[in-house]
Amino acid sequence: MEIQPKLESSWLQVLEKEFKKEYFQIIKKTLVDDIQAHKILYPPMPLIFNSFNITAFDDVKVVILGQDPYHWPNQAHGLSFSVQDGVLFPPSLKNIFKEIKEDIGKEIPASWNLERWAKEWVLLLNAILTVRAGEPASHAKIGWEQFTDAVIKTISDKKEGVVFLLWGNFAKSKKTLIDINKHFVLEASHPSPLGAHKGFFGCKHFSKTNEILKKLGKKEIEW
Repeated sequence: MEIQPKLESSWLQVLEKEFKKEYFQIIKKTLVDDIQAHKILYPPMPLIFNSFNITAFDDVKVVILGQDPYHWPNQAHGLSFSVQDGVLFPPSLKNIFKEIKEDIGKEIPASWNLERWAKEWVLLLNAILTVRAGEPASHAKIGWEQFTDAVIKTISDKKEGVVFLLWGNFAKSKKTLIDINKHFVLEASHPSPLGAHKGFFGCKHFSKTNEILKKLGKKEIEW
């Protein structure tokens, strides 16, 4: 069994060298070994690079960084914080929509699938792109962070005026990869139940992001 990344063309162009590196071969071998051992992986294999295929590199204007995918059935679909329709709403995502309502007055939607944000050029990037079913952080040390660090660094190096939303200490640790002279970084605590009341609620990142985009002459996000 061979696993080959299938990415939108502009991403393939800027990340091609990463797929040839030794660490990425280890990632592929780990995924193959887990599948052959009848381990269930999330998101499903065709959706591992979903965020890249919906949001082309050439179009990225906002990045929201998550840690790793949800590890229960029918939740993860390759977009950070997002869940597929028809499943229970995760607490962190619920708090995100509470903050949006307080910040810009938009009512909490029936669907918490964030694909609509991705189509507005918000890259919903998890630092770790896969997980074993029921085993959170089970793929945390197989090499995904080396890949997604390269993604963040590539965005920083090759683009200008991107807004990075870093929520929680893990996401904030990635700030060192971003050229803050070219880009905008908004930081807050994580929207989880443990962190939301420590600085996520009231951060107003959604209105602030749109203010930045407006000043840059870019279309605002319909959060």
